[in-house]
Amino acid sequence: MLPFSNPDPSATLAGRIWRPGTGPALVVLRGGDVVDITSREVPTMRDLLELDDPAGHVRTAPGETVCTAAHLAEVSAAAGPEDLRFLAPCDLQAVKACGVTFAESMVERVIEEQAAGNPDRAQEIRARVGAVIGDSLSGIEPGSPAAMEVKRVLQAEGLWSQYLEVGIGPDAEVFSKAQPMSAVGWGADVGLHPVSTWNNPEPEIVLAVSSRGRILGATLGNDVNLRDVEGRSALLLGKAKDNNASCSIGPFLRLFDGGFSMADVETAELELKVEGEDGFVLDGRSSMSKISRKPADLVAQTIGRHHQYPDGVFLFLGTLFAPVQDRDAPGQGFTHRTGDVVTITEPKLGALRNTVQLSTECAEWTFGTAALMRNLAARALL
Repeated sequence: MLPFSNPDPSATLAGRIWRPGTGPALVVLRGGDVVDITSREVPTMRDLLELDDPAGHVRTAPGETVCTAAHLAEVSAAAGPEDLRFLAPCDLQAVKACGVTFAESMVERVIEEQAAGNPDRAQEIRARVGAVIGDSLSGIEPGSPAAMEVKRVLQAEGLWSQYLEVGIGPDAEVFSKAQPMSAVGWGADVGLHPVSTWNNPEPEIVLAVSSRGRILGATLGNDVNLRDVEGRSALLLGKAKDNNASCSIGPFLRLFDGGFSMADVETAELELKVEGEDGFVLDGRSSMSKISRKPADLVAQTIGRHHQYPDGVFLFLGTLFAPVQDRDAPGQGFTHRTGDVVTITEPKLGALRNTVQLSTECAEWTFGTAALMRNLAARALL
């Protein structure tokens, strides 16, 4: 599967690749070709997104054709650390994520908490929680009087949860998903911490935000989730979310322009497919039209006068996908096995494809900020 099998000719697509003997390069997709536009003026994705008109720069910047997108996709899946391959489109940006932004997935978080990370109890608790909550969360505005009334009812039933607090309360959950440049790109392995036995993919839209809080484009992301670890305690969120290769982003960043805007983000329809070596197939969806909080509001809760990000932010927006399809025992829902191939698609953003391994078996992350600065300096790009 190509990372952008049916590209809109008008789409403004930027990304990053690793070029053998050179290092990270800023690229654009022109037709079917991947073109290196790295320059002294704009050496990184961070610098591109700080421009007044990133899309205009991408459309007009001179560059060198490296290969076709089809060839890049073919070699990325088996690439070593020094081989030609896709990188995640972000570089110096913080990688943040919003949790519990959809009512349906919010209920699953309550179930994780009530089950204390034990999948054997999930079905029983799902039935109990559903009997009390029902459809009462559909269309509710977080922080509204109606939301506070739902909170009162659930507290009276003994079912109030920290997940419901961030789901329908005034404050969104925003956490650190990955360190700058630790996210992996199209074709790479994504990692599960070895202690986890109950986990799943999370297909999400990821927004690119400049240091000034401007939302400049969108891409796809897989916020790999360890349900058992987070379910045992919310204080284990860092362990559940930020591990080696536990975050994939890509394939390209689609910049906002006359043909693509926040309106497209707010109506995006994501499809998820998991294909296991055991023959198991899981299909899922996430519809951005059902998100409980506006994406722009999530950005405003992340970056502003209260918190600055000098290099900008890539922000995961959360998912509607609830992994309830049984894979092993009845009532346990879904969990990954190593070798699973996860593909997330959205017609205007392409396809993000990764293979699941243990984080201890994925390539180690060794190219950090210091390495990038030394690399760019050696190339006379700083």
